[in-house]
Amino acid sequence: MLAAGPDGILGFSKGYFELAAAQKPKPQTVAIISADAEFARAASEGARKNAEAYGFKVIYNEHYPPHTMDFSPVMRKVQALNPDLVFVAAYPPDTIGIVRAAHEIKLNTKMFGGAMIGLLATNIKTQLGPLLNGIVNHEDFVPAPTFNFPGVKELLEKYQQRAVGQKVDPLGYGFAPFAYAAGQIIATAVENTKSFDHSKIAAYIHEHSFTTVLGDVKFGPDGEWVKGRMLMTQFRNITNNDINQFKDTTHDVILWPPQYKTGDLIYPYTKAQTK
Repeated sequence: MLAAGPDGILGFSKGYFELAAAQKPKPQTVAIISADAEFARAASEGARKNAEAYGFKVIYNEHYPPHTMDFSPVMRKVQALNPDLVFVAAYPPDTIGIVRAAHEIKLNTKMFGGAMIGLLATNIKTQLGPLLNGIVNHEDFVPAPTFNFPGVKELLEKYQQRAVGQKVDPLGYGFAPFAYAAGQIIATAVENTKSFDHSKIAAYIHEHSFTTVLGDVKFGPDGEWVKGRMLMTQFRNITNNDINQFKDTTHDVILWPPQYKTGDLIYPYTKAQTK
């Protein structure tokens, strides 16, 4: 159910570089940091391709070992090159380390963020709190008025009630809507084919559009969404570690794509940190 769309790995970074390219004066250089593991390598490769397509010069593109614990040396190395943009593809533990290291060295760049999937998790958002300010990052779902598809509000209310005391993500924005939508798609396919035969269900899913809590979803021949639904958001005005700050888009503003936008990019990164 990943909403990358037909662009595949390009989807994780397209919005980031499209936003950067629209700034005046246009930034020129980019550093790409990623874990030496499957998702991060794929996302960083997509970032390199997007960066070059939008006319940026990649001056750093390295993978850190998955067991890395201290990211200060990595971030200091990047800072020494003084890139205009810093794009990161990281897993949850790495995300925490990289954001903390960026704060520690007082990272001075025009845009910082990318595909740090740890920032999809509420507990990591609340743990980092104000350190998130200014970061522009990929999101799959945020509770925005522009992203309020039929049934999703009720789903999240039920999920959040049941999540209490269960040691799961208390808000569930990055996970629950996608899991529920996948169930809706399978249920619709089974009901309309009157079958549990995998080949019949697969054929039906490829041939039809589905109404879900994520809106209308249709898959292409390659199994990806015909139209991608990834977002780029920016954290801002976070003052403490209160979970309530992440219950709407006041502090996690949708920047891209335009049809779901709820606010404008605060640029550069250092300015957004003080807002």
